[in-house]
Amino acid sequence: MSSMSYLAVVERYHQYRDALGELLSSILTGMGDTQLLAAGDARHKAMNCVVTHYPFVELLYVLDADGRQITHNIAAGHAAQSSDSGVGRDRSIRPYFVLAKAHAGVSITEPYLSSASNMLCVSAVLPLTDPETGEQRYIVLDIDLTGAIEFMMGDHARRRFLPVFRAIYSIIVLGLAAVTGVLLYAAFGELVALRDVGDNTAELHLKPFGVIIFLTLALAIFDLGKTILEEEVLMHKDIFRHSSTRRTITRFIAAILIAVSIEALLLMFKSALGVTHEMVEAVWMMFAAVGLLVGLGLYVYLGARAEALLSAGMKR
Repeated sequence: MSSMSYLAVVERYHQYRDALGELLSSILTGMGDTQLLAAGDARHKAMNCVVTHYPFVELLYVLDADGRQITHNIAAGHAAQSSDSGVGRDRSIRPYFVLAKAHAGVSITEPYLSSASNMLCVSAVLPLTDPETGEQRYIVLDIDLTGAIEFMMGDHARRRFLPVFRAIYSIIVLGLAAVTGVLLYAAFGELVALRDVGDNTAELHLKPFGVIIFLTLALAIFDLGKTILEEEVLMHKDIFRHSSTRRTITRFIAAILIAVSIEALLLMFKSALGVTHEMVEAVWMMFAAVGLLVGLGLYVYLGARAEALLSAGMKR
């Protein structure tokens, strides 16, 4: 549930490139007016209106025909932290200006690293003619690519609660770690207690099984806590991708499967040592482990097939 990784952002960009281009074109066309070329208040008003509805918009400024910036940056979001006003900067070699000079209408760049926010951004450029001087001007609008993708996927509002989610998951992980510590303490306590068994051979044979049970439970609970920490706190989890949910469920069921299998083997070993009344429970537990394994395999296979079919359908 961390921020989207670079690979995830680029992958989603290629998936939604056309929709993103249409959105940026509509935004810039809607706000494009010759008043933006001269009146600073008009630019501020237009920027505030756009940011209210599209929070991923970060920067607005105007270039002359030579690619030199002639207005101050009107910044929002991550770009607002930059102290550079931008006036007088030569942007003639920037990708958006080169693209705008070669094409008529709204031009949209490929993703690049913004010099204002130091994050991946996309720029949209709209050429306008100054009614007073007749010179060519270019209105440039920069957006945060990650924020735009989250907005288009309907994920922007959910991410406001990410700190709360992370805090709750972290508390749960700490609780599981505490339980793991208690089980480890009990396991080593049983191990130390082996010294006091004396000549009781039956108890000496059965006592290690208690140690293994405690260790197995500790392993399963620790692995569960580790999975929650990695999936929900440290890593980015794409809730719109079926493989993310499938990965989490697979890791969770795998931890349970290991614990059940070890417990079944322990019961079988105890039955071999004379505790024969636990043989039936051991067999049923082994069947349960096999059922879990088969069910998990079917779930992973069918989930992967379904995701492949969905991906193929979207590409068409």
